Amino acid sequence: MFGIRFVESNDKEFWYSLDKHLPNKEFEKKVRDKMGYIILEDEKPIGILRYNLFWDNTPFLTLIFIDWSYHKKGFGRKAMDFWEQEMKNSGYGMIMVSTQVDENAQHFYRKLGYKDCGCLVMDIPQYEQPLEMFMVKAL
Repeated sequence: MFGIRFVESNDKEFWYSLDKHLPNKEFEKKVRDKMGYIILEDEKPIGILRYNLFWDNTPFLTLIFIDWSYHKKGFGRKAMDFWEQEMKNSGYGMIMVSTQVDENAQHFYRKLGYKDCGCLVMDIPQYEQPLEMFMVKAL
């Protein structure tokens, strides 16, 4: 059975088993500010979701990751539905996500109603990556 809850400090080991990019001090901010979630199946942690505020006023999903053994079982969609409703209930009218153009996540987001709205080229040596595409959805 699907469940989701705010991340807590004692989730740190599980969190970092899935998220290799978040600095330690930012993890503590996610806990403090309730901007991170643990995705559950039958109370067992299977995924994570985190976000920030773009322009300090627009919820921007920075990561959703479900353990590979739970992919294609509806957990990502349910987590996104939950997060979107939370953002709507908090008074936001628009949300954003991004993904690299070489990743399949763009297809997942489009199925959820997100629309392409721009991109970012990262070509600074040591930070280079494929084109980052941004997507938006009205709530």
